[in-house]
Amino acid sequence: MIYTHKQTIFYKSLFTNAWDRVYHDFPTKAIRLASAPPALFSLTRSQKCWLRWSSQLEAVAAPTSCHLVKATKLLLNLKKKNLIMDVEEFRVRGKEMVDYICTYMNTLRTRRVVPSVEPGYLRTALPAEAPHHPEPWDDVMNDVEQKIMPGVTHWQHPRFHAYFPAGNGYPSILGDMLSAGIGCIGFSWAASPACTELEIIMLDWMGKAIGLPPAFLALEEGSKGGGVIQGSASECVLVSMLAARANGIKRLKHQFPNVDEGLLLSKLIAYCSKEAHSCVEKAAMICFVKLRILQPDDNGSLRGETLKEAMEEDEEAGRVPFFVATTLGTTSCCSFDNLPEIGPMVRKFPCVWLHVDAAYAGSSFLCPEHKYHLAGVEYADSFNTNPNKLMLASFDCSLLWVTNRYLLTSALVVDPLYLQHCYDHTAIDYRHWGISLSRRFRSLKLWFMLRSYGISGLQKYVRKHCELAKYFERLVKKDDRFQVCNQLGLVCFRLVGGPDETPEQIDEMNKKLLTNINASGKLHMVPASVRERFVIRFCVVAQHATREDIEVAWDIISDFATELLEGPDKERDLNEERTRRNRAALAHKRSFFVRMVSDPKIYNPAINKTPPPVATSPPGSPPAAAPSTPDTPSDSGSIQQPTTPKQSSWISWPLGFFFQSVDHDSNDLPLRFRHLDTMVRLKSPGASRRGSTPCASPEHRASSPSNNH
Repeated sequence: MIYTHKQTIFYKSLFTNAWDRVYHDFPTKAIRLASAPPALFSLTRSQKCWLRWSSQLEAVAAPTSCHLVKATKLLLNLKKKNLIMDVEEFRVRGKEMVDYICTYMNTLRTRRVVPSVEPGYLRTALPAEAPHHPEPWDDVMNDVEQKIMPGVTHWQHPRFHAYFPAGNGYPSILGDMLSAGIGCIGFSWAASPACTELEIIMLDWMGKAIGLPPAFLALEEGSKGGGVIQGSASECVLVSMLAARANGIKRLKHQFPNVDEGLLLSKLIAYCSKEAHSCVEKAAMICFVKLRILQPDDNGSLRGETLKEAMEEDEEAGRVPFFVATTLGTTSCCSFDNLPEIGPMVRKFPCVWLHVDAAYAGSSFLCPEHKYHLAGVEYADSFNTNPNKLMLASFDCSLLWVTNRYLLTSALVVDPLYLQHCYDHTAIDYRHWGISLSRRFRSLKLWFMLRSYGISGLQKYVRKHCELAKYFERLVKKDDRFQVCNQLGLVCFRLVGGPDETPEQIDEMNKKLLTNINASGKLHMVPASVRERFVIRFCVVAQHATREDIEVAWDIISDFATELLEGPDKERDLNEERTRRNRAALAHKRSFFVRMVSDPKIYNPAINKTPPPVATSPPGSPPAAAPSTPDTPSDSGSIQQPTTPKQSSWISWPLGFFFQSVDHDSNDLPLRFRHLDTMVRLKSPGASRRGSTPCASPEHRASSPSNNH
């Protein structure tokens, strides 16, 4: 049979369409395709397989009902035997996935902000074991919509105002797609030169853009610094503390070569504000060092004099300061520690590492009007920020800079033969800069974002979010039922309450308001503790948020406040709420998820139990009893709940559970564990145990290294 040119083109396009729709219109396409000779076009391996099955239909001249049934059975059999995705199907499915993502983003407003599910909802919806045979991709995607999406919290929803922004700019998504497609593991320069070198350049680009000093940049002449992409700000804080710990122990070992490293470790103490992120305390737990948590001022800012007094007090007690964590843009209320005061004071102490955590606010330093918050950063040894919060980069993308990369890498270097290469003494190997060995090509998405938006486009985005937050703040201030407690793109507010209501009752009222709003699914926010009071955090999160979105959010908040304050059963509801919160098992009708994000005590029992600053007695008043401090000996038992929270600071030290004193010494160190809200005494176990316990109190087993300076 001779085919015309027109027929040839028809069969070629028919074959392509048939392959692209392999799971859809099988019978008709296959029957028409069966009459086309294979010699007309070049076939891929997968297409040859497809044609081999369809060639059994050559006798079929027309799609009659009988032939249609046979073709359907044949191609369904083919479908079962050839389900492993190859490059041709990936091309089709990839396009479908992009379409799905775009549809998801365009229809977010029609979805509930937070899921209405209970823990374990997915366990009953999925099989107990993985499938033994491959399953059709269409079935997988159907389950995504029917089983996964009902349990998703939609962080990009225009009514989601909790936590901080989670960037997902389109160029960043494409960068992650390309990174996954390339699939390189860039742990060293040799493992993927482009992966390493692009990361070096991107960190220098970003460092210059936000205004870091040249000492933080890898490519500046004479600089020993540099930057690296970590998975999260928690990793940035941890590796910085590890580097500081190694440097501190090394210095003490030079001074006291005969003292055991474990004892030297027990002398080290770090510092942070009560407003610092919980990752600082977790880093101290991992590093097995003491952490003194200091009280900030009324604006949530850690001051230099507060830190100086604590460090001098610890030195006198035989402890060795080695690390200070400061924050620019705290999680609770976006407050800023006073770096111009802290920096010069830290430099007076030998080998103390100063870290600056600007996870949220750091991206705002792209704008000249916000750079004044960076004053004092020249004293810092390390600095981190998260472009995945306010710079549209998708998670994970946390940037860490250090002024001395050799101090960082010397604390983390492990160099087996199979990872060495001929350039490892001249090139940067990022496997020495963090906890993990394997590293993704994360700098691609940063490169894509910077080139697609430019610095001017990102500045515009930051300014827009700050302007929307200011607009929401103005709406709150117009309502005399509310007060605003803080700045930047985050607004903390609360109901004022009546003149006859106690602060505790007003806190309960605000908890009730937030609980009702979150339970409705119309809006989603989370709480915080500002100046020991319960507040509601409102953060502008959505990438394409508008003034209309802010107005809708405020209308929802205002309506729920009116219902709460003017309802006939307000007092009864508040009493019932207090009773429920005092029970061990919270019997709420709303979902566990809503309870978790509405009540901070569920996921952070100490958030409202932090000790307030010590009050200063007025002149002429009789002398008060000395306030209890973390270094004041206690006569009580080994574990006690604090009766009056008068401490201005306290120490978190998990290692204290392992070092049990064998000496009857009144100077044993009382410890407070913020995450447990518990005071712990290292009580002497008695003379009968002397000799059986090898671990004496680290403060008294040997003469203090700091006393021999």
